[in-house]
Amino acid sequence: MTLTAGRITAVRALKAPPHPQTTAALPKLVEATLEAQSADIDAVTGATITSDGYRESLQAALDLKSGA
Repeated sequence: MTLTAGRITAVRALKAPPHPQTTAALPKLVEATLEAQSADIDAVTGATITSDGYRESLQAALDLKSGA
């Protein structure tokens, strides 16, 4: 995750299973993150486990950046 002037400007999965649902879900999750500017985003239909893991990892990165 890249923060610029306090805004999320980019998100990249460092590690993801090579599963078709994961591959399809990640761009949607990134787009939702950039829109929401938080980890408070909806799951992608058919990729609940991927969505949950993504949100959890994103929130952990946000917490780390904020010192929480």
